[in-house]
Amino acid sequence: MTNPFQPIIIKKIKKAAHAHHGGAWKIAYADFVTAMMAFFLLMWLINMTTQEQKRGLAEYFAPGSTSGAGGVLMGTALDQSGNKSSAMALPNAVRGPAEQDDGTRPTSSGRTSDRDLGRPAADAQANNAMASIRQALQKMPDIAELSNNVVIEQTEEGVTVSLVDEDGRSMFPEGSTRPYERTRRALEALVPALRLLPNRLSVTGHTATAPPGSVADGDPWSLSAGRSLAVREILLVAGLPKDHFASVTGRADTEPLYPDNPYLAPNRRVTITLLNAAPPLPPSVSP
Repeated sequence: MTNPFQPIIIKKIKKAAHAHHGGAWKIAYADFVTAMMAFFLLMWLINMTTQEQKRGLAEYFAPGSTSGAGGVLMGTALDQSGNKSSAMALPNAVRGPAEQDDGTRPTSSGRTSDRDLGRPAADAQANNAMASIRQALQKMPDIAELSNNVVIEQTEEGVTVSLVDEDGRSMFPEGSTRPYERTRRALEALVPALRLLPNRLSVTGHTATAPPGSVADGDPWSLSAGRSLAVREILLVAGLPKDHFASVTGRADTEPLYPDNPYLAPNRRVTITLLNAAPPLPPSVSP
């Protein structure tokens, strides 16, 4: 006879947790994705930037070089159309038929002019000066906001450093010869580099023409001259010797940066020019 009280047996199976697989692959995958993103960003920058901008980027990451471009200022200036133009010669420029392979140009008498003989030395000196000034400004990131207001370029007279007004940001208060504090800091940052350069300085102030129907803030001649004197005084107090100055003048609105529109804000500026020194003649060339 069967037992009516048959026991019920319940089996409970305990499942053990799987072993931890680790997350190292996630870190490796994240590194791979980051590297690919950086690679494609680099490819995009290479295709979208001009040759001049590439030189500027290279100079920014190697500030010890003296290529004449790079850093905050890029070696560019504003042309009359408002675009940026460079004072450096294009590397692929085609030479004229009368220009020799060494970069000098013969005169009508068959002799190389003294000016052309001294040009390589003058260009090297100008590049060194521009590189020194850029490095001085790069050491002060707190004045990076003035990158569009400080323009460095090479001219026939020498290397010029221009403090240029722009809409919304001026270097001097309107009608005043006393600069803003940010302008003072930018000028003081230039002094260590200027002291090491043999060039004498010419400081020139400029104003913009008052728009028709408006009243000019004082005499433009006095204003431009006063701002030049203020710049000279700041440089002197910061340690630049007096004998470094060749001239301090004011030109009012007679030499606008944009002759087609003398009312624009960038016409208000103070320019510091490192005057070219006359290069010595080679021994083989008679004066």
